[in-house]
Amino acid sequence: MAKPKKKPTEASTDEASGGKSKTGLYIAGAVAAVVAIAGFIYFGADGATGPRAADGNPGTAALMETGPLKDIMIGKTDAPITIVEYASMTCGHCARFHTDVFPELKEKYIDTGKVQFVLREFPLDGLAVAAFMLARCAGDDRYYPMVGGMFETQKTWAVPGEDGKQKLSLIAKQAGFSQESFDKCMADQELFDKIVEVRQRGRDKYGVDSTPSFFVNGKRMKGVELEDFDAAIEGGSAETSPSPND
Repeated sequence: MAKPKKKPTEASTDEASGGKSKTGLYIAGAVAAVVAIAGFIYFGADGATGPRAADGNPGTAALMETGPLKDIMIGKTDAPITIVEYASMTCGHCARFHTDVFPELKEKYIDTGKVQFVLREFPLDGLAVAAFMLARCAGDDRYYPMVGGMFETQKTWAVPGEDGKQKLSLIAKQAGFSQESFDKCMADQELFDKIVEVRQRGRDKYGVDSTPSFFVNGKRMKGVELEDFDAAIEGGSAETSPSPND
C-alpha cells in the first residue's frame, strides 16, 4: 500500500527558494554570467493585466499561443488533454511534484496517450534562471531528464551565492557539459532574456502568481496531487472556450 503523502499548499513561498513571497522577490544574480552583469534582478509576480488574467482561465487556444521559447512537450501531440505547468527550479513544492507525483501522472495519463504535458519556466530567482538555461542548452531530448535530475537533487545545489553556481556546474559536467560549454550556456543573453520573458508572459497574460501552477485544457487547476489531476482531467476533457477578448 502506498504511503500517504503530505498535501502542500500551492505557493511560490517555499523553503528551497528561501521563503520568498509570491508577490515578488529581490535576489542577488551572481549565478550565470548574464545574471552577474545584471547584479540584482527583481521578479515581481503581482499586477497581472493580460486578457482574462484575473480569473486564471485563459482557454487552451490563448494558453498555447506561440511564446518567446518553443514549448518542449511530452506525450502524444493529438492527446485530448493538455497540461501546462509553470514552475521554478528552486521551488521546493515544484521539486516534490516532479519527484513524487509526476511519475504517477506520466504513467497514468501521458504514457497512455491521454495527456500532452508542457513545462514552462517561471523562475523565482537567478539560480532558477541558470538551471533552466542549463536544461535548455542540453537540447530538447534531454530537457526533461535534466529538469527531473535537478529537481531530484535540488537540496544539494539550490543554495545561495557562488556555491550554488559551482554546484550547478558540477551537475552540468555530470550531464556531459564541458566547462567551456557550461560557460557558453550561462553567457547566452538571448536565452536568459527569453526565459525571463516566458515568466513575464505567464504572469501578465495568464495570471500565474505562484509555483507550481497548472492549467488543464486552459483552465487553472487547484492542488498538486494525483487525485487533483484526476478530478481536473475528468472535468476538463472538453475544450475550454476562449473568451471573445482572447
